[in-house]
Amino acid sequence: MSDQETHLIWVLADDRAGNINQAVGVAEALAQPFKRIDIAYTNLVKLPNFIRRASLIGVDDESRARLVAPWPDLVIAAGRRTAPIARWIKKQSRGHSRICQIMRPDGGENAFDLIAVPAHDRIPVRENIVEIPGAPHRVTETRLLVEADKWRSYFKGLPSPRFAVIIGGSTKKTTFTPAMAEELIARAIDAARSVDGSLLVTTSRRTGQECEELIVSRLANSGVTYHLHDWKSQDENPYFGYLALADVLIVTSDSVSMCCEAAAAPGGVYIYAPDGLANVRHQRLHQKLYEGGYARPLLPDTELVPFKHPSLQPARLVAQRCLELLGAPADQDR
Repeated sequence: MSDQETHLIWVLADDRAGNINQAVGVAEALAQPFKRIDIAYTNLVKLPNFIRRASLIGVDDESRARLVAPWPDLVIAAGRRTAPIARWIKKQSRGHSRICQIMRPDGGENAFDLIAVPAHDRIPVRENIVEIPGAPHRVTETRLLVEADKWRSYFKGLPSPRFAVIIGGSTKKTTFTPAMAEELIARAIDAARSVDGSLLVTTSRRTGQECEELIVSRLANSGVTYHLHDWKSQDENPYFGYLALADVLIVTSDSVSMCCEAAAAPGGVYIYAPDGLANVRHQRLHQKLYEGGYARPLLPDTELVPFKHPSLQPARLVAQRCLELLGAPADQDR
């Protein structure tokens, strides 16, 4: 295939925003047109992938109607539930469609042309596996420049340095407690107050009402200039503006996506990871980010100061491998 040839690229986008951002991030890094195929599920999607295999089991009728020829040259998908769909597409195309799966497919690994997994997942090495330093995302240098221009006048009244506090919350296995919320917001307030700076604070659906109320109260009584975006707010979300314009970013450790997106931004990144908030896999990710110079741990004696670091861009590594796939002969045996 010529480098100038246009490829038909599909992105399987299911109902999980984190999965979509990873798959779309890789597609955008290809710098080629792509088609987003929205996928919704039935209860059968809960079946393990060794049963679903290369099939549309668990895919609803409306989504099935979107999965028709002409079959793509490349399929990009993320998460366990999309993996059988990608395999089915390759089967329908008689091996023409290359399939790139982000994160563990949980079965049928040999069927995939490329599996991109974060190094902290410690998956056994295979010829079709590429290890990446964290999760792919859509926070590029170009997007940050655009967002900075968009939000700069909006945050003009907030004195520098600006400290962004990006707060996740509880997960299925970990709990973000009021004590954690108290410690986190107190550290941020003290840091901003000590240098006459300001705060950019955002919460999430998982933060929890009690923790949110505590954060709001502490900010209101802090005497520090701040901007707060509650996840329930109907205002435009300034999240990317925070990433683009903060001198320091403090991010909770519960979300791989949040940590990796922060590590793409220019501000110095500190990860708040108290005991009980991050699982073992996440802890391995944090260590990789520390070792790569992308972030620092927020410890009791850590001074929150700006620092320079490389921009974490794992989507580009995956996109490069996808381009190599598109330029190579198809493997009919997979």
